[in-house]
Amino acid sequence: MKDTATIGFGTKVRKFIYNDNTVGHVFAAPFIFGFICFSLIPILTSFYYAFTDFSMGSKEVTPVGLKNFAALLTDETFMKSLGVTLKYVFISVPMKLAFALFVAFLLTRKSKLVTLYRSLYYVPSLVGGSVAVALVWKQLFARRGLFNMVMKDMGLDTINWFGDQGLALFPLILMSVWQFGSSMIIFAAGLKEIPTTYYEAAEIDGANGFQKFIKITLPCLSPIILYNLVMQTISAFMAFTQAFIITKGGPNNATMMYALYVYKQAFDYNNMGYACAMSWFMLMVMSIITLVIFKSSKMWVFSEAGD
Repeated sequence: MKDTATIGFGTKVRKFIYNDNTVGHVFAAPFIFGFICFSLIPILTSFYYAFTDFSMGSKEVTPVGLKNFAALLTDETFMKSLGVTLKYVFISVPMKLAFALFVAFLLTRKSKLVTLYRSLYYVPSLVGGSVAVALVWKQLFARRGLFNMVMKDMGLDTINWFGDQGLALFPLILMSVWQFGSSMIIFAAGLKEIPTTYYEAAEIDGANGFQKFIKITLPCLSPIILYNLVMQTISAFMAFTQAFIITKGGPNNATMMYALYVYKQAFDYNNMGYACAMSWFMLMVMSIITLVIFKSSKMWVFSEAGD
């Protein structure tokens, strides 16, 4: 006969194994492990290094307090990269969202090939950030690239896109706008959720297409616009690949994205402590801008549950 204590212990083990919380913890364990090892620990480590003079491969870590953050104020390249990034964000994000909404509006119309069209338009978002596409984009805007050849055939003067400080950033902006697929899919889903009765009532009242878009479509779509705005703003602040591959930050730092300058400080100049300080400064800037977006959303985001 089995011992009563052994039977009781076996019952507790079975209850633990078949407990819903235990099963959830087991399935969540890979993510939790990955988050701690590859996100949380690096974040805390970078915060520590931001207050030190640290270089890759060096065993010496010298605390310097706020010296790295103070140095940002006198770094001309840092100020230039911040300005370039803000310009990139404030131009590319609205254009990207506007174009995504326009295409989503067209693709929500009844058509047999609408699913194929959506898939084709989504492809640039899947490959748009890759090195290969950045190289292709570089060739398109080269001195003898496709755009200049078309302009030459039209009798127009060719443009040195990547040699002109005033124009070098715009090919990168256009490349970002070209990656509108993810926002377009979300907009298309939101457009389908708007009740058709709203538009029918507006037609009875004599509203035209533009009035229906302004008075019905945009207010009903405003929560999705808010989501896409926040996500695309954060993504634009982290832009790196196109500047690194196409322009290397030139000419004269005209396309020196913030993330690219962080990379250069960390791996080219071996100033890891300074690069960490730059990263945390950008986190503060992104947090402030995101907070402003959320605070201002009370004035333009429509909610049926709201007042």
